[in-house]
Amino acid sequence: MEKPQYRGTLHCFQAIIKQESVLGLYRGLGSPLLGLTFINALVFGVQGNTLRALGRDSPLNQFLAGAAAGAIQCVICCPMELAKTRLQLQEAGPARTYRGPVDCLAQVYRREGLRGVNRGMVSTLLRETPSFGVYFLTYDVLTRALGCEPGDRLLVPKLLLAGGTSGIASWLSTYPLDVVKSRLQADGLRGAPRYRGIVDCVRQSYRAEGWRVFTRGLASTLLRAFPVNAATFATVTVVLSYARGEEARPEGDAVPAAPAGPALAQPSSL
Repeated sequence: MEKPQYRGTLHCFQAIIKQESVLGLYRGLGSPLLGLTFINALVFGVQGNTLRALGRDSPLNQFLAGAAAGAIQCVICCPMELAKTRLQLQEAGPARTYRGPVDCLAQVYRREGLRGVNRGMVSTLLRETPSFGVYFLTYDVLTRALGCEPGDRLLVPKLLLAGGTSGIASWLSTYPLDVVKSRLQADGLRGAPRYRGIVDCVRQSYRAEGWRVFTRGLASTLLRAFPVNAATFATVTVVLSYARGEEARPEGDAVPAAPAGPALAQPSSL
């Protein structure tokens, strides 16, 4: 904090390009590429099946189904983000410690075992569980309010708006926990570990840098959150609509129940 490397999001962006070229912006990309496919499949699968198991499509059940999905995907998300964080923070060039996400996790496992690979699991769970509840609840409320129905010529823009806004709401709801999680996962990368756990990390961070430390990086996170989640939700919704054959049904026809469970009473056929 005494000698910050970057003055803000734009300065960080410019400095990385100047020092490492555009490729520096994609450092740590391998870890999300390996994990995000499985995470999104798991999240949307668990959320849909949990919602069917709860039996009624209500705002509370949307939140609970999303929270369940967020909690379960932590098994993949935590090691993936550990690797991503460490790859992004390591020195560039020949002096780098890790050659990629698999090598990073392998080295951590050899030194610290499973506990090391799952470092930050509790803080990840505390972040993901409520944030995914907010994520799916916000999307459900917005798609109903915007009248997202098959055949609407503005369907895709509406889905993009609902998905992007849901991503922003999700991150805002638990962002301070993400700061704590990132600090715990990066702890010990350069020198001896500083934190004994979540509470100690919060206490030391607040004492050294004040409450603003828990919003550090928020601007860049929100700039990323809108397009990423807009694309994710819109793609999933459109693909599922085509997979269920909704484009072939006359307008006003009832939507058949998914084979995996009972039908849900909801205003929107999506």
